[in-house]
Amino acid sequence: MANAILALNAGSSSIKFGLFAVRGPHALQRVVEGEVDAIGSSPHFTARDAAGTVLAQASWADTKLAFDGLMDKTITWIENHLGSDRLMAVGHRVVHGGSRHFHPEPVTTALLAELDALAPLAPLHEPHNLAPIRAIAAARPKLPQVACFDTAFHHSMPAVATRFALPREYEAAGVRRYGFHGLSYAYIAGRLRKLAPGLARGAVIAAHLGNGASLCAMRDGRSVDTTMGFTALDGLVMGTRCGNLDPGVILYLEQERALTAPQVRELLYHRSGLLGVSGGIASDMRTLLASGDPRAAEAIELFVFRIAREAGALTSTLGGLDGIVFTAGIGEHAPEIRARVCARLAWLGVELDLQANAANAPLISTPQSRVAVRVIPTDEEVTIAQHTLDTVSKSAEQSQAPARSP
Repeated sequence: MANAILALNAGSSSIKFGLFAVRGPHALQRVVEGEVDAIGSSPHFTARDAAGTVLAQASWADTKLAFDGLMDKTITWIENHLGSDRLMAVGHRVVHGGSRHFHPEPVTTALLAELDALAPLAPLHEPHNLAPIRAIAAARPKLPQVACFDTAFHHSMPAVATRFALPREYEAAGVRRYGFHGLSYAYIAGRLRKLAPGLARGAVIAAHLGNGASLCAMRDGRSVDTTMGFTALDGLVMGTRCGNLDPGVILYLEQERALTAPQVRELLYHRSGLLGVSGGIASDMRTLLASGDPRAAEAIELFVFRIAREAGALTSTLGGLDGIVFTAGIGEHAPEIRARVCARLAWLGVELDLQANAANAPLISTPQSRVAVRVIPTDEEVTIAQHTLDTVSKSAEQSQAPARSP
């Protein structure tokens, strides 16, 4: 390969990465994928080729080895793997872009300062998204980096879908509904255009169901409504996050239970959701499905109930429903959850093919179903890589363009 793009998806204790060969202006081929996990405890690096064969593994006992050291080691391995070929840029998933950033952007010092200010809106994600950017900038200051925003896909929503019923001064300050999981939804919209172009032009609800979970109402591949709002706490029940919550509960927790703001944040982000409702059994759906504890069953029931309720609301936004797409960890691999959700949506004309669903088939609705139901594995890394290639290519074209005469 002559040029390559590295896509990074950083979390609180892990970094997933994909290395893509550039085969043309808009053509990428994944050649390596991997992760660095257990950051902060016993970091472990794994790289695999496109067929899944392990190319390299490494572990470090240094619990203080942070993003800067780990990213330097990761980039060094990638550059050695490339040999004479060139790593042309690194793209990053950045969860929150705020109201000003709705296209992928080259990373600058000014941009990082703006994104730092958004960290309180995504405290589980934003600081960890930005740490590798700074680490790479320190280790490879001349290597171009691109920020790809999870909120960007939802900037097509109409104003009425973004607005809270608060005084205008707060909206002017950026207090509005943004939506998240946009890189995943952008990939799903693109795949759907290839797999079922007629359906892609219609009214579709995409269900990104994982440890973080949301729904997106799409028409003609564009977001018109979504379940997450100002922060990634909103909407569905999640692994450890509460989802929709009466704001009066926050007042009660602070005024009557004397919880401080940091304690409330810890409760809502880390101790709620499936973990909280199950009484601490697990935040992982696989564990809950395997449990015989009635509290686990209640957590699953609430998870499904809220998905179906929000899907009904999004159907109202769309004015009808042509299709549902399940994606992400639970959406792709939990047939029982898909079946329960679809059973609650039978009133819309959803009819599931039980055998196809059990097999995780790409199309799991019956031919008679009025609503097509599909399972499409998401790929945020390839979306990041494509955004990054497009951005650096555009920047190169602009820098080479002749200056205009005065």
